[in-house]
Amino acid sequence: MTSGASTPEREALPWEVWALLAGSFLVAVGFGIVAPALPVFARSFGVGVTAAAAVVSALPVLRLLFAPVSGRLVARVGERATYLAGLLVVAASTGACALATSYVQLLVFRGLGGIGSTMFTVSAFSLIFRLAPEGRRGQVSGLFTGSFLLGGISGPALGGALVAVDLRAPFVVYAVALVVATAVVGGLLARSTGVGVRAPDPGVEPLTIARALRRPTYRAALASGLATGWAVQGVRVALVPLFVAVALGREPVWAGVALTVFAVGDGAMLLATSGLSDRRGRRPVVVAGLAMVAAGTACLGVLPDLVVLLVASLVAGAGAGLLQPAQGAAVADLVGSRRSGGPALSGFQMASDVGAIIGPLAAGALAQYAGFTAAFGVSGAVALAAMLVWLATTEPDVRTGAPSSTA
Repeated sequence: MTSGASTPEREALPWEVWALLAGSFLVAVGFGIVAPALPVFARSFGVGVTAAAAVVSALPVLRLLFAPVSGRLVARVGERATYLAGLLVVAASTGACALATSYVQLLVFRGLGGIGSTMFTVSAFSLIFRLAPEGRRGQVSGLFTGSFLLGGISGPALGGALVAVDLRAPFVVYAVALVVATAVVGGLLARSTGVGVRAPDPGVEPLTIARALRRPTYRAALASGLATGWAVQGVRVALVPLFVAVALGREPVWAGVALTVFAVGDGAMLLATSGLSDRRGRRPVVVAGLAMVAAGTACLGVLPDLVVLLVASLVAGAGAGLLQPAQGAAVADLVGSRRSGGPALSGFQMASDVGAIIGPLAAGALAQYAGFTAAFGVSGAVALAAMLVWLATTEPDVRTGAPSSTA
């Protein structure tokens, strides 16, 4: 290598990474497209609000149950095959939803999509970090998170327009788009020699969940993943609309404004701090993000005011944008680029899914019987507890060998 060779910080990202980012964006757009249609479609079969909400929960529940299997699939057949199969499973599930003639069929078909969802999520996560240049995993993690965020913001507008045409149209459009994406991304990845089945490395043991749990950083990542699922992915979506209507007495449009403000804070922080954890270390960035999420969440119940809601949403969104890429990169550091980490990655995803499932249920019960102050306060405390776990973690930074307690 000549002296003029690029450093890891200046090296261009492999084209395979960009192909996977494009695929992630399309998947997120699709989730956004069907989001406005799903509960309305369920209600068209004559069921109540609770049953309609159960359809929304069916996919994350199946994601959680199938996550351990997806991790083993990645280790056995490789990331590419698992990724493409996962896309096709979601395509088939979504297409079947469009053909559903009863509530039970819709519930089953939507739930089966969770199997494909965890397959492509774990495999994409594993592959994208294996291909990322050393010293740029934090940046790649931010791009990966950002692709989902941008897709999630873009999808609902298109989905709302399609619902006006036909309730089944969003499902048809998403299914067709996934088939096209599978063909295009699959064709691109087939040209690469770096994304096939990983040859066993006799010098490196696979990172199973049992081995990963021996590492303080992995245990801390599970704690922050649970907090992220609870406060960011679960309670924010499930409780803010109710808080706006019941506690603030405002029109539903303000709930949409608050969620949009959160997304703006998330996206702006992702752009402003791209690669920050590559330069400063994972731990201080995760701790700062968790502190912002805890403060932005807990303030909602303490000061029930519209301005406070918007400011707190912005703070919590910025915290999520700071937190998520760094914690993902921390897990990727433990896996490295020489071994399979599918089981450990699936365990990390499961922690987030558990939070996203339990968080809304627990916070909803607290809001009903103890008030919104308790609901948001406990949710903020979950993020604070995860922050304390990270603060207690002194394992050396995998990237530099320096103690993770230093910036």
